[in-house]
Amino acid sequence: MDARGGGRRAGRRRRGRGDARSLNRSLPPTLSMMLFGNISRQLCGLKKLPWSCDSRYFWGWLNAVFNKVDHDRIRDVGPDRAASEWLLRCGAMVRYHGQERWQKDYNHLPTGPLDKYKIQAIDATDSCIMNIGFDHLECLQHVEKIRLCKCHYIEDGCLERLSQLENLRKSLLEMEIISCGNVTDKGIIALHHLRNLKYLFLSDLPGVKEKEKIVQAFKTSLPSLELKLDLK
Repeated sequence: MDARGGGRRAGRRRRGRGDARSLNRSLPPTLSMMLFGNISRQLCGLKKLPWSCDSRYFWGWLNAVFNKVDHDRIRDVGPDRAASEWLLRCGAMVRYHGQERWQKDYNHLPTGPLDKYKIQAIDATDSCIMNIGFDHLECLQHVEKIRLCKCHYIEDGCLERLSQLENLRKSLLEMEIISCGNVTDKGIIALHHLRNLKYLFLSDLPGVKEKEKIVQAFKTSLPSLELKLDLK
């Protein structure tokens, strides 16, 4: 009895010396992804950190990991579920058609048939979404509203990419872009390709300099657009 007990204790000690990679391999894939998403959401919310070349590299690398596209996952669970996981992993929220509640907890995303939950709205406030993750948007057919607020990795290339997606050209009705310091006139003007856009709100965008040029561009290409500007 003592020998067996000692063997169990020794086994526990040996397993305790394993690293994080071995722990991750031992977890079921879904549970591992859930834990990863919960941790990543907390990390995305960290703001007051010492800023240095090393910290920029680390956070850039980590956020790139959060944004990495897994095409096998998209195929297995469908584009809306995979996009939901990406957005919540990066600290954003989604709302589905027919629902009033925003989904913001990665670990409580609803389950069911692949075609049951369709993303209608995206709120990316304070999130770390970046261009390399935008492949997740390619097959979303029902997104009507996108809010980009305090998104440090959103730049002109992201808006140009978004405006080139035919599915979003058809479905997107409203956009808000607020306090995204890397966005310039070039990125905003690219949005005129969103031919069904009805409402666009722009605020606190220090990179946007030519306000009148933007107004004229949208007046020509989208005459029915309600454009609201709060730019200094």
